[in-house]
Amino acid sequence: MKTLSTLSLKWSPAEFLLLDQTLLPKKEVWIKIENLDQMVEAIKSLRVRGAPLIGVSACLYLAHQALRGQDLKSLEKDAQALKAARPTAVNLMNNVDQLLKHFSSTTDLIAEAIRIFDEDQTLCDGMSTLGAELIKDGDNILTHCNTGSLATVGSGTALGAIKKAYQQGKKIHVYVDETRPLLQGARLTAWELAKERIPFTLITDSMAAFLMKQGKVSKTFVGCDRIAKNGDFANKIGTYSVAALCHLHKIPFYVVGPRTTVDPKCPNGEAIPIEERISSEVTGFHSSKESVSWAPEGTKVYNPSFDVTPSEFVTAWVLDHKIITHKNLGDLC
Repeated sequence: MKTLSTLSLKWSPAEFLLLDQTLLPKKEVWIKIENLDQMVEAIKSLRVRGAPLIGVSACLYLAHQALRGQDLKSLEKDAQALKAARPTAVNLMNNVDQLLKHFSSTTDLIAEAIRIFDEDQTLCDGMSTLGAELIKDGDNILTHCNTGSLATVGSGTALGAIKKAYQQGKKIHVYVDETRPLLQGARLTAWELAKERIPFTLITDSMAAFLMKQGKVSKTFVGCDRIAKNGDFANKIGTYSVAALCHLHKIPFYVVGPRTTVDPKCPNGEAIPIEERISSEVTGFHSSKESVSWAPEGTKVYNPSFDVTPSEFVTAWVLDHKIITHKNLGDLC
């Protein structure tokens, strides 16, 4: 049977491993997933993250359990639990729902999970190729959060386009938002760009406006966790701020995502559920080995994991099969 291996997961009949992204960039530790509680915890704790990767990983978990002899009725119950693990990222629901159509037999279920894995790699290739067309030699590109091979099983979404442009020989420079509060830009995007030897500079989220005012940002590329029918989209918290700043400074703002991130049942951004996370992510840094707090004990915290950017701030939506602008927005779904 086919063995699957990417930057962030390893799957075979013998075992299912995920790269623990909470430990990057200092440590590269692989965790063995053997039961539903482990898989749900990995999703909720962001050990596995990125809308496409979460969806594919959930499907591969179910396929792995099927290989281990778990009955289909029990697997269907697990599928529902996985769908509820992160409410905003629609790939999780879309991919698992697609897999559920093949729960008539273990063989079909496993084959469909592998097909979903292969599909994500193909989708990444499409997005990267189309997105790179929008990048010119000499561009300085701002990006937010992580949208590369740590967020997909392929080259990535927004970061995939940036990688492709660099591979084409275009001389580019990337400004990486650190992406508070969990620093996915500083920890993960910087790690990927360093591996690819793509020139980059790390900035705090609050520096983006000043860079734009100085004329240092040519265009912005971001990913997405759910795109509504009208083009509004949810992405990592802070994306809306970046989009508004680009709108103010007349800087092109591109959203890159696969068809599996489009939700035709969602009319607009107001209908997108927004996950809220624990206060300790904002009040300090906490791990199994150390704990640092920078806010007074008992401080009230509001910690939405995502925000919603209105479609009017988007220059174009880069899907895997076409680039959508406001002129052909009806083609989004």
